[in-house]
Amino acid sequence: MKIQFYDDLKFQHDAIKSITDIFKSKNPIHLESIISDTGSIANHLSSTKNEIIDNIKTIQHKNNIVQPNTSFEMNFSIEMETGTGKTYVYLRTIFELYKLHNFKKFIIVVPSVAIREGVLKNLDITRDHFMKLYGNVQYNYYEYNSNKLNRIKQFVRHNQIEILVMTIDSFNKDTNLLNRHSDAMGLETPINLIKKIKPILILDEPQNMESDNARQAIDSLSPLFTLRYSATHRKYYNLIYRLLPLDAQEQNLVKHISLKEVIKDGDFNRAYIECDDIIATHTTIKAILVVHKKLNNGYKKVRITVKKDYDLSKKTNNIQYDGFIVSGIDTQYNIIKFSNGIEIIKGGKFGNDRKDIMNAQIRESIDEHFLKVKELKPLGIKPLTLFFIDKVDNYIKENGHIRVFFNNCLKDYIKRHPEFKHLDKDIIHAGYFAQTKHANQYVPKDSSTGQSIDDKKVYDLIMKDKEKLLSFDEPIQFIFSHSALREGWDNPNVFNICTLNETISDIKKRQEIGRGMRLPVNQDGKRVSGIHHLTIIANEYYEDYVNKLNEEYGNTAMPTIYNVKDRKLIKLKHNYKLNSDFINLWNLISQKTKYLVTFDSEKLIKNCINEINNSLEIQNITISVNRASFVWTEDGILAKKHGFDEKTINVNLNIPNIIKQLSNETNLTYSTITKILLNINNLELIFKNPQSFIISVGTLINKNLKELLSDGIKYVKSDERYEMKLFENITTFNKNNPLTVKKSIYEKIIWESNTEKDFAKQLETYDRIKMFIKLPNWFLVYTPIGNYNPDWAILLNDNNQSKNTLYFVAETKSTLDDQQLRPSELKKIQYAKKHFNIIGIPYAKVITVDDVYRALSKTHD
Repeated sequence: MKIQFYDDLKFQHDAIKSITDIFKSKNPIHLESIISDTGSIANHLSSTKNEIIDNIKTIQHKNNIVQPNTSFEMNFSIEMETGTGKTYVYLRTIFELYKLHNFKKFIIVVPSVAIREGVLKNLDITRDHFMKLYGNVQYNYYEYNSNKLNRIKQFVRHNQIEILVMTIDSFNKDTNLLNRHSDAMGLETPINLIKKIKPILILDEPQNMESDNARQAIDSLSPLFTLRYSATHRKYYNLIYRLLPLDAQEQNLVKHISLKEVIKDGDFNRAYIECDDIIATHTTIKAILVVHKKLNNGYKKVRITVKKDYDLSKKTNNIQYDGFIVSGIDTQYNIIKFSNGIEIIKGGKFGNDRKDIMNAQIRESIDEHFLKVKELKPLGIKPLTLFFIDKVDNYIKENGHIRVFFNNCLKDYIKRHPEFKHLDKDIIHAGYFAQTKHANQYVPKDSSTGQSIDDKKVYDLIMKDKEKLLSFDEPIQFIFSHSALREGWDNPNVFNICTLNETISDIKKRQEIGRGMRLPVNQDGKRVSGIHHLTIIANEYYEDYVNKLNEEYGNTAMPTIYNVKDRKLIKLKHNYKLNSDFINLWNLISQKTKYLVTFDSEKLIKNCINEINNSLEIQNITISVNRASFVWTEDGILAKKHGFDEKTINVNLNIPNIIKQLSNETNLTYSTITKILLNINNLELIFKNPQSFIISVGTLINKNLKELLSDGIKYVKSDERYEMKLFENITTFNKNNPLTVKKSIYEKIIWESNTEKDFAKQLETYDRIKMFIKLPNWFLVYTPIGNYNPDWAILLNDNNQSKNTLYFVAETKSTLDDQQLRPSELKKIQYAKKHFNIIGIPYAKVITVDDVYRALSKTHD
């Protein structure tokens, strides 16, 4: 299997363009890129500081970003929710920066081994995609290795795109080889060679590189500018683009999230203590505990604050706490100690039958997994379930309780569901753990950080298996991991995450759910959109989990977390496939189409000529001169500026192949470009500033081309159809109670708005309506601006007497006024009309069934 990548996702284009537009210039400054004394190829800016500042303001305004005025610095933050393709975006940004601004040298700096391996894997699997997208552009990428310092020479001297991936730990100390003289580098240190080429830095997860030491190390590379990509920035540096969690969910760019709580209630027969927090102030040390307090009418779980010598039995009036007197609170190790010898760490629990709960979590995870298997296998999707554990021995040892619980629960499930008896219970699960060498062999070990050298082997294994795990041919469906999979690894087909932690997880909840947020891919490696749920099987109350997660999101709008208890099952009716009305309806609407892009080239040429003649402005090239003197001080040499001059220069510039470059900028033929240039009245402006002329003319052509393309979409039938077997029972978290119906293949209808609900009721009661289907999320019409899911497919009598049947597809809206709809929404409806017109089915926006009748009468007229 090979994962497919898409080059037409609007939010990714917006993020990329937000960066490339920073360096736009109408009057680019051209400098020599060869550094003569070393033969190195350096990056250089062709835009001025003032232009960059103006561009930043324009981009932030366009992206609705309000940021306080701060001192100017060449650092730029990009915020993208986990699972939306952050790595793909910054890799593609590299190619766009090269294409538009001729930047060639890039260093991707990461905080851990895990993320480094993830970046290198992404560079591997996107190579064919980027080569095709950018005309076989030549580029190299490699991991920084202190044993292969000659690669630094290649990095600085090659005149093409060079991408170096390195961890912050590889150059943040004086003892690092990058900072030391070596025979291989001659008189230079490797880092000095890097400084001279002014690399562009891309920081992946920069919030983990905010220490003084890390910032000094990053500055030591003397970057031309720095791009910072994360979903959880601690500090913003010129925030340029943001895609928030709620935005990602509402745009269906990630999975939705549901939570299954596994908790034990009502057992007040033993002491229960949960250490929620340990707090130290100037005057006291205290702990926040959750305990069972005895009241007149029973027991209640309460949160209390305790200090040294606090007697829980007296304060809770509960005899179960006899002997639980606070003897010490240790803020260094975050432990509270009691006089009876019991110690509980912060986040830990005592007396809650942890193993019973763990066993129940595993059982629920297996149930949830196979529920997803039944739902997703018809779509060609193989779901994976990920278990986070905190002790490797609990899984790898034959008598480890996690392994015993899993084997027993799996055996019991298969006994209850014989359709899965073909599964090999011994190879359906696997553990991915860090390893250490013992007695000349590597054995699994606990990992506290996921960042050590020993962890690299587990990353190699799981990253190489990334595509393999997606295939039905690979038996592994359940993955057990320690904290090694904290960051840097995710798989699009992780649908369930179970946290089997005996104490508190050292992985934040937002990091946990990040391992499974990506949209899934099918057996062809293609992304499958539609609403899919990532289910978290947690050992705490739904409300507590959501509140803690909300704290981690801070001021950022958090996506909706659904409670599995609220999930509803919508069943298909028995023998629906034998229903002749359904078969006839499905045979018509299941036809897929593809769209072709056409446009009137003569109209494009005419429009471009008019706009270039009327609006093209090209500024003269200027040369800037700064005057300064150097002053010796105790701190070294300081520069003191004396003046600044800027002069227009007139030189004989080499005119590039303008037709070829404009063809590359616009993807238009040489013939079309030639016709435009021969008929404009200001072609002489090219002699003022050739590159500025090409950029400005290319921008104007692309603007007119985009306007024409939107009207030039033509649909044709493809060789594919949606398969009837894709219909399955539906699970939904819709807050609205489903509507029971008789005229559909499902027992109930899911409705999103009162308009849909009222429309479904009318479909049930109108005599002429024979059958209708609320079209499932996987039924899509492909459009140039994203996939579109229509609402209803309807079969009805021609009139009350005739036996002839009519077919109709409807989109329910609360208004029929096009002006009240979002432009993108209206555009998708217009494209859908073209699709259904080609396959021969009337389609329209409606509010009521009477609108259906009116639309059909117009069609017949």
